[in-house]
Amino acid sequence: MSLFIRKSMESLSAESDSTDEHSLKKTLGATRLVALGIGAIIGAGLFSITGGAAAYQAGPAITISFVIAALGCGFAGLCYAEFASMIPVAGSAYTYSYATMGEFIAWIIGWDLVLEYAIAAATVSISWSRYLVKFLEGFGINLPQKLVLCPWDGGIINLPAALIVVFVSLLLIRGTEGSSKVNLFIVILKIAVVLVFIFLGWKYIHTANYTPYIPANTGTFGEYGFSGIIRAAAVVFFAFIGFDAVSTAAQETKNPKRNMPIGILVSLVICTVLYIFFAHVMTGVVNYTAFKGHDGIAPVAIAIDHMGKADAFGVIHADYPWLNKAILLAILAGYTSVILVMLLGQSRVFYSMSKDGLLPKVFSNIHPVYRTPIKSNLLLLVVVGAFSALVPARVAGEMTSIGTLLAFILVCVGILVMRKTMPHVPRAFKTPFVPFVPVLGIITCLFMMVFLPADTWIRLLIWMVIGLDVYILYGNKNSKLQTGSPSRSDIRIFKTTGLILAVLLVLAAFWYQQTIGWNEDKVLLIVTIIIAFVHGLFVLFRLKMPKKVS
Repeated sequence: MSLFIRKSMESLSAESDSTDEHSLKKTLGATRLVALGIGAIIGAGLFSITGGAAAYQAGPAITISFVIAALGCGFAGLCYAEFASMIPVAGSAYTYSYATMGEFIAWIIGWDLVLEYAIAAATVSISWSRYLVKFLEGFGINLPQKLVLCPWDGGIINLPAALIVVFVSLLLIRGTEGSSKVNLFIVILKIAVVLVFIFLGWKYIHTANYTPYIPANTGTFGEYGFSGIIRAAAVVFFAFIGFDAVSTAAQETKNPKRNMPIGILVSLVICTVLYIFFAHVMTGVVNYTAFKGHDGIAPVAIAIDHMGKADAFGVIHADYPWLNKAILLAILAGYTSVILVMLLGQSRVFYSMSKDGLLPKVFSNIHPVYRTPIKSNLLLLVVVGAFSALVPARVAGEMTSIGTLLAFILVCVGILVMRKTMPHVPRAFKTPFVPFVPVLGIITCLFMMVFLPADTWIRLLIWMVIGLDVYILYGNKNSKLQTGSPSRSDIRIFKTTGLILAVLLVLAAFWYQQTIGWNEDKVLLIVTIIIAFVHGLFVLFRLKMPKKVS
């Protein structure tokens, strides 16, 4: 069979309509889906990224950057909405790719989604721990450093990071309905804090802070001017990641053909509006240059400190000092809902891949009472929990936006393919202005990928190399759609893809070393070349061409 064999629409429809004890329980309506989307999108990114992007890249025009980032997400969101209304099955971009571009591409995107969901959940839980410590310090409670830092940072274990993963995982095991109720409460809380910041800060806006609205370029690409706005758009794009996770819950949604597009698009619109107003108030209350030299949520605290009246000496006394604690609480709530939706999304992607035979059956075992993939959730509890407890944030890495952008690109490509190959399949929602919207989605996401640093590309390529080897050794052999051994053309595709990845990995390593300087540490360069070399040997000598039949 071909590596590009596709799942039929009939089998996907049957999977979606299944209600037996081995299927996921349908409990989510449109409101809960919108809340899931907002829960995944609004984390700490809004509070921690906005100030830095305004200070160093876009100035007050950070609002334009949010609009550009939202447009990129919007193009992809429209494509996701059509797929979700047409293929309402768990698995998100993985399942969509399987139906349109075949198994091999589906495996690539499914493996890629692990970076977006599982690794992101671990990274966010480490940040959650850091903000919990800061929040408790405001009340005079100091947690032992040994229990809030991993061994690499001088501690023993990052206990709060592990505990939040355990708590959220157990919540997900008990059922999607219960966890969605908790998420709805969290979403209401953090939206309330954002709205309070906007409404209280509006009267302290000084229009002089918006002049110039687009500061002149400093002479460095990406610092103010048009290039700064685009660079900031690539930065704040990270704050939009998560709306696509809504599509992983399609199989647990009531009337998914109607409700999935609502959940995806409405959550994206609400968050975009909130982001733009938040950035507008933040850069209006205080001049963007005041945010320089401050990271994390410090720029938000500066804005809050300027929400007051000046005394005779010109010192401003904040009218709402309690708002800083409320922001910290909103960040904790935001991160909790992000972890919840990321772990939900990861377990559902694993569920779909396991049902297709590409991963072991343990990932698709359903609890007879809760009707959730319990063993998959427990495995994620252990792996993500351990990663959070023992690995520093700098190793856990940033939420891998490059993986999300790749997923967006493939979904946009999928719409173009599907309109040609399956034009008559019923859709409850159709992406408007095809091919205009998907093509713009592809261009926008590629444009933002180019602006990401070289080491981010290295992480993606290493992960793809590992994924290709796992597919060769397990997925291809156990796929329910594949029969027999790989053909000569399949082996040729494996070898070609593997060697291309190895070459790209070496090029990315040299690109990274060139950007940081050849006198700097070369550990990443050496490790990357070794991985590329070992992988190249594997695809060249481990894969044997089948004998030609005479």
